[in-house]
Amino acid sequence: MSDDPKSDWLGGADAPPPNPAADPTASARGPGKPALPKRFYAAAGLAEAAAGLAEAEGGLRLTLDGRPAHTPARNPLVLPNRGLAEAVAREWEAQVGVIDPATMPLTRLANTAIDGVAPRRDAVIDDLSAYAGTDLLAYRAGEPDRLVAAQSAAWDPVLDWARENLGARFILGEGVMHVAQPEDTVAALRRAIAATDGPFRLAALHTLTNLTGSLVLALAVLAGHLTPAEAWAAAHVDETYQASVWGTDAEAAARHALRTAEFEAAAHLAALARREPERGSPKT
Repeated sequence: MSDDPKSDWLGGADAPPPNPAADPTASARGPGKPALPKRFYAAAGLAEAAAGLAEAEGGLRLTLDGRPAHTPARNPLVLPNRGLAEAVAREWEAQVGVIDPATMPLTRLANTAIDGVAPRRDAVIDDLSAYAGTDLLAYRAGEPDRLVAAQSAAWDPVLDWARENLGARFILGEGVMHVAQPEDTVAALRRAIAATDGPFRLAALHTLTNLTGSLVLALAVLAGHLTPAEAWAAAHVDETYQASVWGTDAEAAARHALRTAEFEAAAHLAALARREPERGSPKT
C-alpha cells in the first residue's frame, strides 16, 4: 500500500486480493450493498504508464488528483489504449458525492482483467473451454412449434457462422440431457478463446459467456459478427417466448435490466480494448 491510501483507492482501500480459485469475473459483478465512500478527489486524469508495467506498451494509467490509482489487489490501474482509458476516467469524473461502483462497470471489468485474468490466463481459458460442451445454442425445445421456430431462426445462423469461421460443428439435442460435442469442435473453440488478445478482452469474453450461457454468442460479439443487442436477444429467446405467454413481473424485469447493462458494458469494453492490427495487416 502506498503512503497515501486514498490515491490507491479502487473499490475500497482495504479490499482484499481476489481469490484465485473463484470465478475470475466475480469482481465485475461488484459487492452487495456496502457503505459507499465519499468522493475524495477533485479530478480524474490519465498519465503515460511507466515502462515495465503490465499492458504498459501504449497504455495509460488512471490518476486521481495526479496520483496513480490502483486496483483492489494493489495492481497499477493501467488501461491498454486511450479510448478505454478515457472511458474509465469518465466513470470516475461522473461520481458525485460518493463513489458508487454500480455506476462504474468499465472500472469493475478493468479490475477483473488486471487482478483476476492477467495473472491466470490459462485457468480462465480452461474455464471458458468448458462451455464448449454445454453451449446454450445446442439445446433445443421439442415443442411448442413457435418456440422451436424462434430458436432455429435465432441460433442456426450463429452456428453456421461458428462452423464456417471457427471450424466448430455442433450436435444438437432436445431438452436438457447432455449432448457430447465432437472433440474437434471443443478444440476449435478453445483455439478461438486462446486467440483472444489481452486480459481485457478475455475478461469481457468471460462475462459475455457467463451472462448468456453461450460461448458461441460471446465469440460472435467479439468478432463483430453479432451486435451486442443481437446476441442478447438470441440468448433470451426462451425467456421472450415465456413472457409472451405468461407475461413478466417487475422483479424479473429489474434483474433482466441489470444483467443487460452488465452485458452491454462487457461488450463495450471488448470493443474499446480491441488491439488495432499493424498497418498492412488484416483485421481479425
